[in-house]
Amino acid sequence: MATPLKHVRGLGTAHRGTDTFWRQRVTALANIPLTIFLILAIVSHIGSSYEEVGAYLAHPVVALAMVALIVSAAIHLRIGLKEIIEDYVHAEGFKVAAIVLATFFAYGVGLAALFAIIKISLGA
Repeated sequence: MATPLKHVRGLGTAHRGTDTFWRQRVTALANIPLTIFLILAIVSHIGSSYEEVGAYLAHPVVALAMVALIVSAAIHLRIGLKEIIEDYVHAEGFKVAAIVLATFFAYGVGLAALFAIIKISLGA
């Protein structure tokens, strides 16, 4: 006689839900002022030359804020993509592959953006 409990045994919590929940909320909260800073930086430099924008990004506070935005946004993107895939993709093999690809995508975009900011801010 099989009970419903037999079907769910071993499928319980991985003890990571709270950590992911808080990490997503903290990155979302951090993204608000950082995105406002990005929008203001873009609007204030409309029509500026590459050299002017490069000089602006070379300022340590600006470069640090941009790096913080990129890191926070990449982490937030990775968590969001993973949650969407886990919720809507039901084939286990495809789900794992999609999560791996989403992770590489999120961190790849983040690394490319960090490289660009560092390169521009160092004057290259």
